[in-house]
Amino acid sequence: MLMSSSLLSKKAKSMQGAEALKQGVAGCIGVLEAIEPVAKINAAQEAVRIIEAITPPSKGPAAPDRIPASTHILPTPPLRPGRPGRPLLVHPTKLPRRRLGSVEGRAALMHAIAHIEFNAIDLAFDMAARFLPQIMALDLDGWQFLQDWVAIGGEEALHFGLVTDRLAQMGVEYGDLPAHDGLWEAAENTNDEVLARLAIAPMVLEARGLDVTPAMIASLAKNDDHESAAILQRIYDDEIGHVAAGSRWFKQVCGATKNQPAQTFQDFVKTRFHGGLKEPFNHAARKKAGIELAFYQSWMVDFSSDESN
Repeated sequence: MLMSSSLLSKKAKSMQGAEALKQGVAGCIGVLEAIEPVAKINAAQEAVRIIEAITPPSKGPAAPDRIPASTHILPTPPLRPGRPGRPLLVHPTKLPRRRLGSVEGRAALMHAIAHIEFNAIDLAFDMAARFLPQIMALDLDGWQFLQDWVAIGGEEALHFGLVTDRLAQMGVEYGDLPAHDGLWEAAENTNDEVLARLAIAPMVLEARGLDVTPAMIASLAKNDDHESAAILQRIYDDEIGHVAAGSRWFKQVCGATKNQPAQTFQDFVKTRFHGGLKEPFNHAARKKAGIELAFYQSWMVDFSSDESN
């Protein structure tokens, strides 16, 4: 049985090297095992504290506390994270329509965002715990990988808290409305390969948020829901950094495995993500996040033939 997260953070202060990294991963697993939303937020905050308390391992092949590529010492994350009894998970076509001209419609939108952010907490900590061994086996900076995704997970927990607080003001609790399981289904479809997960989770799913969130912000503001609009703006600003971390690590792993990044990304989208990519694309935000046009241009509609007729 893993130690409680509070004990882990206290113990981490006196640790270095492989044992410290082991406790950092254990903190991530504590988030994945948490079931209720409040418990998951608390576990995420504790995991961040664990990482902040640990002295980073020394770098270089001769460093005495360098983490070996053999990572059997690291605990293994569960295949599926803890989930509360609600919301009811249904097919996406069964979800309520989100007409933002009504309070009910805006609440439905914010509930959908809350569900996305709840899944995003687990996606970030699962990224850290599940794929750290692959990163280290490629002789990449495992400690930086762990730091990056734990920090992202902490921000996702903050987002979830902001959205659920706003829902409470609307008289709605997370779980009151149905949701779908598509985000974690995408995770399960990529839990064998770090390049696949990096391509699909941050570079497809989170990048889609960069594409569509500005329009949602504008619509909320148009309907005088400036509180919800401000929360989505905060999420949007942070998500640029999350997608940037995903694209940065994707390119690093491609470099280590001698894969061409744009073509490899396209291959994973075609084989691991149903439906491909669809317009609209927020080109400026994608570029800022390190996803250049070459990565997704093949999914853009070509109107040139129509214009020539």
